[in-house]
Amino acid sequence: MNQDTTSIFNLSPPEKLQLVEDLWDDLAGTPEEVPVHEWQKKELSRRKANLMSLPASGLAWSEVKNNIRRRHGR
Repeated sequence: MNQDTTSIFNLSPPEKLQLVEDLWDDLAGTPEEVPVHEWQKKELSRRKANLMSLPASGLAWSEVKNNIRRRHGR
């Protein structure tokens, strides 16, 4: 590895989190350039079809967050 690449491993945890956030924001700026694999498209189609045929099987985002927080004590 070159020195620029290895230097990211010397960042503090908050700096690493900021780097990840910056990278995510950069990718979000051009979503059409983010590759989506065929298996991911098929899985999304499967899940959408399941939700359309059984609408009650889905959860609201607020319910999902509450379940996660309860499970992890936050």
